[in-house]
Amino acid sequence: MEYKPDYLDFIETELQLPASNNQQHLVIDLFAGCGGFALGFEAAGFKTIGYEILEDACATYRHNLPSNCNQVNLTPLSDLVDGATVIIGGPPCQPFSVGGYQLGLKDSRDGFPAFISAVERYCPKIALFENVRGMLFRNKTYFEEIVNSLQQLGYIVEWQILNATHYGVPQKRERLFCVAHKGDWKWPEKTHFHSPYTAGDALGELALFAPANSKFLTPSMDEYVKKYEIASKCINPRDIHLNTPSRTVTCRNLCGATGDMLRIRLPDGRRRRLTVMEGARLQSFPDWFQFQGSESNQFNQIGNAVPPLLGKALARSVKAYLNYIETHKNFAT
Repeated sequence: MEYKPDYLDFIETELQLPASNNQQHLVIDLFAGCGGFALGFEAAGFKTIGYEILEDACATYRHNLPSNCNQVNLTPLSDLVDGATVIIGGPPCQPFSVGGYQLGLKDSRDGFPAFISAVERYCPKIALFENVRGMLFRNKTYFEEIVNSLQQLGYIVEWQILNATHYGVPQKRERLFCVAHKGDWKWPEKTHFHSPYTAGDALGELALFAPANSKFLTPSMDEYVKKYEIASKCINPRDIHLNTPSRTVTCRNLCGATGDMLRIRLPDGRRRRLTVMEGARLQSFPDWFQFQGSESNQFNQIGNAVPPLLGKALARSVKAYLNYIETHKNFAT
């Protein structure tokens, strides 16, 4: 069995920011959110510059990272920083989520025209985006259009659905990642495939107590949850089970008053919602990472983020790719 250090020590070590600001590669981070993807890249030795429309998310990014996050509504004509060798991003996923309307290109929230335009205008050596698995279902035709657009710009395009538990995140989170490169790209190897961190590893003693500001489920909410689980043929109650990784953390189940919400059942039988710190831990944010804005905005930032540990695993693969093409001088602009 592989050795697993204490979870909090693990993410503190893995996501420690370098003391030096002499990073070799500059990264444009589009639709940056609170900086989960960027934290992984910064911890791997990159310099990121973020672009994000939401004020509180930008404030969180700036508060925790040694980089700027520009508050801007990204369009295909948005001016970005020059000199970046990497473009990453999480274009809004609502147009493709199975929980949404799946309108794709017809959805006004679609961020892919801006992402593709940035790749075309700034010519990075590699570009990487994250989105929900639903993009491969009803909107598969549109995804193929995105892939074709990147291929026409001279890139080889590959994609995989990655499970965050395989990279040290205590959460069963599957997301689509797509990479546009020039050859010799290698996906990150799984580091925690056989022995994943659990929700109990992440939450520790927090799961046994109720902070002063805890929000408990009322009897009527308990009854609603019971009916929801019966209707959805849920075999196990959808409480957080401390001996396994958590279910996927989303904006909706962090703070929504629904039967799907993430909640902890205390030893005395009461059930409470997660706190901001607990949701952040399940996403692999270290405790030093402080979210800005109202509680609901903080929950939204957490639910929308790329888990930083998964971000760092991808950043390491990006760094290996860049080192390889620089060594072999085979990158063609």
